[in-house]
Amino acid sequence: MLRQCRKHLPFYVFLLLPLIQVIVFNYFPIYGIQIAFKDFKMRRGILGSEWVGLEHFEKMFSDPTFYRVLFNTLRLSILNMVTIFPITIVFALMMNEVNNAKFKRVTQTITYLPHFLSWVVVGGFVYQILSPSHGFVNAMLIRLGILEKPIYFMIQKEAFTPIYLIASIWKELGWSIIIYLAAIAGIDPSLYESAVIDGAGRLQKALHITIPAILPTISTLLILRLGSLVNVGFDAIFNLYNEGTYEVADVISTYVYRRGLQDAKYDYTTAIGLFQNVVGFVLVIGGNLIAKKADPDFRIL
Repeated sequence: MLRQCRKHLPFYVFLLLPLIQVIVFNYFPIYGIQIAFKDFKMRRGILGSEWVGLEHFEKMFSDPTFYRVLFNTLRLSILNMVTIFPITIVFALMMNEVNNAKFKRVTQTITYLPHFLSWVVVGGFVYQILSPSHGFVNAMLIRLGILEKPIYFMIQKEAFTPIYLIASIWKELGWSIIIYLAAIAGIDPSLYESAVIDGAGRLQKALHITIPAILPTISTLLILRLGSLVNVGFDAIFNLYNEGTYEVADVISTYVYRRGLQDAKYDYTTAIGLFQNVVGFVLVIGGNLIAKKADPDFRIL
């Protein structure tokens, strides 16, 4: 064992930095969970603050605003899952069927690029193209006769959800297919050759070879997505919502930001964060158990 460690010492050195990062940012903060059970005062610190038990959780479950943001979180997360998840799979299957290598590389590069843009840039871009004064969308709709006057889409509550979903798909679609393409690349080519000999078309090969072969990958990613069902990304919502869309766009992460950092309610928002993480953990475990029931050979946890 020691000899193997010495042999691969450079690789362990490379592993050291991300390991420290995980410990500092994922394990050290666990110490602060006790704030959720205390009347936390900054001047007293964590140890000096008084225990209040489940008081913050009782306050959380009696707060109508919490139920609103919880509903918005679940609604947006579920819509995100039922739209982006299957679209990603379909797009990966389509890319796999492209035979022109140059066209495939160019398409993948174009679809990858938005992933490397921050949501600050994407949010600004969305506001610009939907602007009522000089936005491309309003100008096009007026020119086509669909609208008589410009509409400020970003303050329309009914427009927020489709805007959020379209922006999320545009930003993450290309990057999300990488794992699927890697799984497809591992499929034995002789399976496709046999299917062609039997007269199978592209759709039949996708349905009977590709999808069954990548089903474990799909199951794993779906279970991991279940864990974030109550955790819609903060960056996307924060850069797309405004006071006019709070009713439908405010989610747990943005609510915690306002109550925790702006209102200094650290103990209350820590309780909300703990609730969020516990629910996510239960969903991951439950999804894993369901997957094992469906396929005894399936392993993720």
